[in-house]
Amino acid sequence: MILRENEHPIERIMETAFTKIKTLADTDTVIGRPVTTADGVSIVPISKVTMGFVTGGGEYSDMSREEYSEYPFAGGSGAGVSVSPIGFLVSDGKTVKLVPVGDKSPLDKILSLIPDLASAIMGKAEE
Repeated sequence: MILRENEHPIERIMETAFTKIKTLADTDTVIGRPVTTADGVSIVPISKVTMGFVTGGGEYSDMSREEYSEYPFAGGSGAGVSVSPIGFLVSDGKTVKLVPVGDKSPLDKILSLIPDLASAIMGKAEE
């Protein structure tokens, strides 16, 4: 590993890890690329990204040996990424709806039906 002047090896390890993490968590991971169906409906996936990062190191040596001008370095880093789908934005050109992924509570199901129910009632009233 080639170090820049006055750079500690742990700095290079951290810089490399952060660079790799940036590529994992770009905007296409959180707000996916839109998919358009044949009938013109656009669907955009939405996800939740959770990340964790750890890095560490130390300088170690066998103190009985005196030929070291500085202590040898040992270090490492690790990262974890979790991507969980939240739902999909669905647009037909007139309306946009968030269609959640996963189980809904009964109250959530009732609340999501209110706009459709209101539209149906308004449609009947106009006839």
